[in-house]
Amino acid sequence: MSSLAATSDNPNGGGVSRPGGPVIPLLRIFALAVVAITFSYLLNNYLDFWRGWPGAGNSYDLYGLIQLAIYLVAVAGVVIYVSRTPECSMHADAERLSALTAYIVRSVFWATLFIGLADMVLSFLRVEGLLGDVVGHDLAQDLSQPRPRGLYVHYPLIALGFAIGLVVRSLGFYWLAYLVVVAEIEIVIARFIFSYEQAFMADLVRFWYGALFLFASAYTLVEEGHVRVDILYSGFSERGKAWTNALGSLLLGLPLCWVIIAMGTWGRSDMINGPLINFEVTQQGYGMYVKYLLAGFLLIFALTMLIQFMSYLLSSAAVLLREKGWHPDFREHTQI
Repeated sequence: MSSLAATSDNPNGGGVSRPGGPVIPLLRIFALAVVAITFSYLLNNYLDFWRGWPGAGNSYDLYGLIQLAIYLVAVAGVVIYVSRTPECSMHADAERLSALTAYIVRSVFWATLFIGLADMVLSFLRVEGLLGDVVGHDLAQDLSQPRPRGLYVHYPLIALGFAIGLVVRSLGFYWLAYLVVVAEIEIVIARFIFSYEQAFMADLVRFWYGALFLFASAYTLVEEGHVRVDILYSGFSERGKAWTNALGSLLLGLPLCWVIIAMGTWGRSDMINGPLINFEVTQQGYGMYVKYLLAGFLLIFALTMLIQFMSYLLSSAAVLLREKGWHPDFREHTQI
């Protein structure tokens, strides 16, 4: 990050050159506030539908006031941070947002790997009537229900994934793609050689493939791998590309992510909240109990893409404003 950090033209260390004037801090506040408000919304969504709190709009209830304060504190924190770091470049903030995206993505990749393996083993033991012999009759009955399996197995593994994400910096896209292929080959071998097939085998492929497709989207955005009209874009100047990325992030990317988040979490039974709250499973009998997590995948997709779009907005604005510390190959320095 040091190669991209803004440097001072003032020999007395008075700060960086700001050709954009007040536009730069306003852009920083906007991008960071969007991310902070999104996290505040998701926290309040949990408090609303999981904990039964009244909602931020209920000003006559103490809990409602606390939920409203979450938004106010988030925005105030962003304003204070920007005001106290006038020397920080937009590219530095963009790198921090990309680092946040990378942490979320690599953590949920680890969680997905662990949950897939653990749930597959539990489903296999249950199908073969061996679960009670391994964990005991009472625990086997609990693990045969979606909610206990989610609470006692999936949630701890999610926490473990986020803990590992703090230490291990690799995402494992290639490994997850390899595991999807291995899981599919295992189905073919078991079906055509051993005449053995169970619902959990296909569930594992769908579970890992869904994670690979949705979690890798933010990484693909950083690497400019998403499909767009490259016939026009490739001929643009550096500033033309920056305008395209900034306006695309602001007018197309951000609204898309918020539509997904809002439509999926606005009510208790919506497409993201409903499965997560009810630990929804498939109707295939002895399949894996991970269908509800696929709804969570969609939320992770929208959240990481939103953060990365704000990173894109800041880095593109830095190009347009010729902010001190701008580097034309910024994306090559971003590790996600």
